[in-house]
Parts: sequence; C-alpha cells; structure tokens
Amino acid sequence: MSRVQCPRCLRPQTHCLCSLIPSLDSRTRVLLLQHPSEVNHALNTARLAVLGLNNARLLVGEVFEDLPALLNQPGYQARLLFPGEDAQPLQVYTANDQPLLLVVPDGTWRKARKLLHLNPLLAGLPRVTLAEGGVSRYRLRKAPGPGALSTVEAIVQALQVLEAPVSFEPLLRPFEALIEGQIAAMGEEIFQRNHADR
Repeated sequence: MSRVQCPRCLRPQTHCLCSLIPSLDSRTRVLLLQHPSEVNHALNTARLAVLGLNNARLLVGEVFEDLPALLNQPGYQARLLFPGEDAQPLQVYTANDQPLLLVVPDGTWRKARKLLHLNPLLAGLPRVTLAEGGVSRYRLRKAPGPGALSTVEAIVQALQVLEAPVSFEPLLRPFEALIEGQIAAMGEEIFQRNHADR
C-alpha cells in the first residue's frame, strides 16, 4: 500500500514539509530547468526552492522548446548559474539596476551539462558563478568537489549576494528537516559510520 503523499511538497503526508516552506519575495527571478531524472529524487531541492520563492518557476525536461520566450522576460537580464572560464562572480551584479533572471540547471553535473548541450540557447547565456568555498549542509552525500552545493543551497547563496542584506536562509529550513529525517531513518550508528567524517 503506497503512503498518502502531500500534493504540494510531494512528501509522505506524515512527513509533510509545507509548514517549514517560507513564502519569500525576491527581485531576482529564478528559472529552474530540471532534468527528468531529478523529479523523483528523495531530496528534490529544486522543488523546495520554487515552493518557497514567489518569483520562481520550475520546468522539467531535456529540450525546452519555448526557451526564447522564457529567457526574454521584459525588465530582466538572463544569466546562467553555472561554472565556466568566462563566468562572472555574482557580486558584479549587486549594484545593477536591472534584476537578473537567474537560470539554474538542476541535475547531476553530467545531466546539467547535457541540458546545456541539448539547449544551445542556454549554453550561450552569459554565466555567473558563486563565491568559492561554499560548504554544503547536505551531510548525506559525498560532494564531487569543494564548493559543490545542492540546488536550493546554490540558489540561497546566489540570492544572498544579489539581494543583501535580505536573508533567504528560511529556504533551507525544509531542506535541513529532510536531511534530519533521513539521518533519523537510517539511525545514528549508520550515519556516524558512513557519513559523519565527510
């Protein structure tokens, strides 16, 4: 028998996160492009980010046909949050009059690169990057390298830079509750043995 699911956060009703999800306004518009393989991921943090941000949208797919219309939002300048040799630090945009449309690919690094490959318009966007050295709170996953953050963490860090002194930390509350729940489910001993020293 399948457990009853919350239609909003998609968690089992007994572990619904909706009471922890904030409703935050931002000058920056966030467009998340999620690889289909992420949709049923236990920690679907892109969904959590979109539920907590009023000026955010989530699209799932590999090829996005309506990308030209999505990227040409009046009053916004589109930037891709993804590393690259020519990526600008987000600090460059803090004094900017025109808000950003922050395009965030969601998936493993390999899947995110695939999204860029399949959507040349996306790959051609000017890139922005986060400050180096961000430490993920995702204690259940071995990060592929220093500064590797979950999608919601990357969005929070980006918005903290672009919209300081406004805090977007409340977006991380449901994410942290999810992680605590997973640790509790696996038991402290298994967590300590497999994850604690990472």
